[in-house]
Amino acid sequence: MKNIILNQRAERDELMARPYQQRDTRYNFDELLSNPLIKLITGPRRVGKSVFALLMLQGRNFAYLNFDDNLLLENWDEDLVMQMLDDVYPGYEYLLLDEIQNLPDWDLWVNKLYRRGKNLIITGSNAKMLSSEMATVLTGRYLQIEMLPFSLEETMRWRNVNPNLEEQSAQAVVVADDYMRNGGYPETIQSRNITKSYLSTLFDSILLKDVAKRHKVRNTTDLYNLATYLLSNFCNPISANELATELGLSSVTTTKKFCDYLAEPYLFFYLPRFNNKMKLMKKAPSKVYVVDNGFVQSTAFNLSENLGRLLENQVFVELLRRGYIPGKTLFYYRTRNDKEIDFVTRKGSKVEQLIQVCYDMSSEKTRKRELDALVEAAEELHCDNLLVITNSQEEKIEWKNKTFEVITYNKF
Repeated sequence: MKNIILNQRAERDELMARPYQQRDTRYNFDELLSNPLIKLITGPRRVGKSVFALLMLQGRNFAYLNFDDNLLLENWDEDLVMQMLDDVYPGYEYLLLDEIQNLPDWDLWVNKLYRRGKNLIITGSNAKMLSSEMATVLTGRYLQIEMLPFSLEETMRWRNVNPNLEEQSAQAVVVADDYMRNGGYPETIQSRNITKSYLSTLFDSILLKDVAKRHKVRNTTDLYNLATYLLSNFCNPISANELATELGLSSVTTTKKFCDYLAEPYLFFYLPRFNNKMKLMKKAPSKVYVVDNGFVQSTAFNLSENLGRLLENQVFVELLRRGYIPGKTLFYYRTRNDKEIDFVTRKGSKVEQLIQVCYDMSSEKTRKRELDALVEAAEELHCDNLLVITNSQEEKIEWKNKTFEVITYNKF
């Protein structure tokens, strides 16, 4: 056991010696670490949760355990591990537990550590940690920090491009277009030639390790077919009934279960249709989104580029990044005349903003369609805060007694 922990210490030190891009965060590291609550860093695999934790702990005395290590899991002995941590990291002040969800009954052990006064930082790639395990055993004892792939702004910084400098504006357009098509996974930003193979492998790994293995799914073919179907139909409304029929899955119940499984590792998100009546909201189909556009380009079966949907998906992920929660503060909407509004944000009990995403609004027909939909929704939902996000157009529009702001994504 001591050798395993020593090897992990060497891995930790090697990771800390590398140069990293500081992530945008609304948290202050000193304030977080001085708080006795458990710091839970969640998000998809490979988005930089461990790096975020290491940067937070830089210059401090902390112990490290990586639960993506089969040797540690196979030789697990709780008492021996704690003894060896004291040997390898004498007098440590903080304990970083990486990818903790791989340890059976991890929540009970973490609860025990918390009661003993350990200052814990935990990373995990599974949303269910919050919805059931974490919430049940550790209610009120943790702070959640959610990580997602790099934003466009972070990507610009990583590529040393300042979109506000006139001499770099053309380069900024190229980076923004590349980001929309290939996403923001840290490993791929500097090496776009590996994006397809890297994300295709990561997609398979998430399905096998985080879904099939965790939930003991025997029929991995159905699971994979469902995942690739959702990926190919990103930004479209879906229902379990239609999915079961379309894919020939064994039952609607299994389909719903598989859809839930695919949301756990932050791979897919489901956006409900806004309705003040909860019952009607639950009956309507949800729209499906993917955590990063790169997955679409690397794995989905698409016959066209779908630039409009790529931009819409990008806006959805940015809204997540800003703290909006699907089904609580974020929805889509259909008017009484069946016109769709891409995003409805809510603050408290009031509708805060209506957002329409349109890649290119230069044609009069497209412009009329998008603005008419917003006007109709504005009247039905009593909201005059109307925004259109495009790829390259910016203007203020007066239309049917309403004022619209039209901005590009990089100004959003």
